[in-house]
Amino acid sequence: MTARTSQSWDDFWAEVSIGRTEVIRGVKVDVPTDMPLAVEKRIEELRESSAEEDIAELLRLLFGADVLDEWRTNGMGLRELQTVLTWGIAQASGRDMSFAEALEVVIAGDGEGKPLAPQGANRATRRAASRKPSGSTGGRSKPTSRASTGSARKTSRG
Repeated sequence: MTARTSQSWDDFWAEVSIGRTEVIRGVKVDVPTDMPLAVEKRIEELRESSAEEDIAELLRLLFGADVLDEWRTNGMGLRELQTVLTWGIAQASGRDMSFAEALEVVIAGDGEGKPLAPQGANRATRRAASRKPSGSTGGRSKPTSRASTGSARKTSRG
């Protein structure tokens, strides 16, 4: 690719991000080629959520508006939806996962509380999945302040 100095960022990125499309349950969608920052943040925030509006939001961010309604109308089941979501997150994270591999991830995660995102998805997603709540509050522990861990200041004897 030849560098052009007059090309805008948006034009450049559109040129290098040209992707393919897939037809899923009768709906033509662009295959995600990058993980929008909003999606990565929302995955972390919604990791344990099963609320339909949260799932619909992730699907909108990955595949565009109204895909959930169209897939529902076309008879998509829950396992299919989990498989498509797993596949889409993998694609957006730069991992070219097949639909069969995505289904294997979903099946392996059934009943075990594993995240929908595949293990190779991305570091932030994996770290978010491995965080455990601390103590009795359920929240993450806060770092100890330097004041309580530092050595006491010594005074000189004059």
